[in-house]
Amino acid sequence: MRRLLILAATMAAAPLHGQGPADLIVVNARIYTTDATRPVVQALAVRGGRIVFAGNRAGVEALAGPETERLDLGGRTVIPGMVDAHVHLLGLGQALRIVDLTGTTSYDEVVARVAARAKSAKPGEWIRGRGWDQNDWAVTEFPAHEALSGAVPDNPVYLTRVDGHAALVNANAMAAARLTAESQDPDGGRIIRDAAGKPTGVLIDNAMGLVGRVIAPDSKDEMKAATLAAIAEANRWGLTGVHDAGVSEEVIALFEELARAGQYNLRNYVMVRANEASLDRLMAAGPRTALHDGRIWVRAIKISADGALGSRGAALLEDYSDEAGNRGLVTADSGYMRRVAAKALTSGFQLNIHAIGDRANRTVLDIYADALKEVPTADHRFRIEHAQILNYPDIPRFAALGVIPSMQGSHQTSDMYWVPNRIGWNRSQGTYAWRSLLNTGVVIPNGSDTPVESPNPLISFHAFVTRQDANGYPAGGWFPAEKTSRQEALLSMTLWPAYAAFMEDVSGSLSPGKYADFVVLDQDIMTVAEERILDTQVEMTVLGGRQVYRRGDGRR
Repeated sequence: MRRLLILAATMAAAPLHGQGPADLIVVNARIYTTDATRPVVQALAVRGGRIVFAGNRAGVEALAGPETERLDLGGRTVIPGMVDAHVHLLGLGQALRIVDLTGTTSYDEVVARVAARAKSAKPGEWIRGRGWDQNDWAVTEFPAHEALSGAVPDNPVYLTRVDGHAALVNANAMAAARLTAESQDPDGGRIIRDAAGKPTGVLIDNAMGLVGRVIAPDSKDEMKAATLAAIAEANRWGLTGVHDAGVSEEVIALFEELARAGQYNLRNYVMVRANEASLDRLMAAGPRTALHDGRIWVRAIKISADGALGSRGAALLEDYSDEAGNRGLVTADSGYMRRVAAKALTSGFQLNIHAIGDRANRTVLDIYADALKEVPTADHRFRIEHAQILNYPDIPRFAALGVIPSMQGSHQTSDMYWVPNRIGWNRSQGTYAWRSLLNTGVVIPNGSDTPVESPNPLISFHAFVTRQDANGYPAGGWFPAEKTSRQEALLSMTLWPAYAAFMEDVSGSLSPGKYADFVVLDQDIMTVAEERILDTQVEMTVLGGRQVYRRGDGRR
């Protein structure tokens, strides 16, 4: 039976009386609560940052006092605050400040954008960019550095591919890193080379660090500014929460500093990225939840088992269809992952492993199975991040093991144009298999992987419902049997991410007792024509009963 018990929020819809008037009442709205006891209501009452009543207008008026703020929404739509279950928050903030290469349609355009930035850079200053994707160009082979090196000779350049699993660097950057024909491929990485064995400038997965290690890290103030910019951007798109996939201890400390200062307008379920020694220290301290007024959770660990499909780093069971002899990259030792899994179960931490290729997914499922035999645990909620390419026999193993597939709808609509070339038509049928997975009894927390994709969560909502791009391509949807319902798509951005983060008692639905996190939309995404879903605008984002974004107030 599909785990739609998660649909039924744990809190009843009865009001919570006895503590004085409401701080805020919301009236004259169509409110989708994702609470099965009262799925659609007319009004809400908020006290102390929590929902105290969800029901009719008469009910909320009974809780109003002379100081109560009234929000009349004129019939607009309200949904619970949306949660992106897989982001890179600091990466989003940094992407807002570097050269934006998303949407480039040729290598020439990439070079032109970087050259334009170089005009205002000091000689020797690093120029960084992100977002190029050779699959969107007429020539879909990886680029070589010569054109970039010729256009920008006086500055080292480091350009991250859209998926974050490859980089393009120029000659100046290779010189700074002493990257030559004699340089060896690191474990889990690949230096793309020309016929003579010289680096072309493209580095895959762990090879990116060969140049990345010589780039001076951002200062603390720069990281703070990037974080604040990312939070504001998230709020603009109706996000009240994120699951941050792979964060260092240093950055977590920075997040906490901002949260203590009241500057963190987001609930962040952090997945810690660390080495084995620091993980031991983390686990000894134990999980930390609902820190700083419910802004920070630290109870999950992130590991990457393979690379990405677009850069041919996803670990496959068979060769890539467009590159014989290549089955992708394994980026983490299976013994290490198995040890971390067992330790996580012992210490009460969740383990979330990135796996895109079918070989990587099978390996991770095997690791989880072994760890659960060693440390039997009833409610571990281990996750696989992405779960993009699955071999059919592995699909029911998620439910059998209690593993959550954390997936990103927008990846399907971005990748569908070239996936069959990369892995062939037969394997393509096991990609982004939302319906097949849901039918086994799992839930799917939805996300964007931003800055890989746009932070707009409605793109992934639309993808789940239609399996089409913004232009309605292809007619009927790409492998349409894998579509979800709109209710499932809404749950995938609200209650299911809450469950996937052990937060369903306080978040994910507009139920009494839970955080008053909600979003006001200018049209009803549950009933509007499919082709109009992406026209929807966020009018307001509310976190803990307080507006953190309002359309037209001058913010981004």
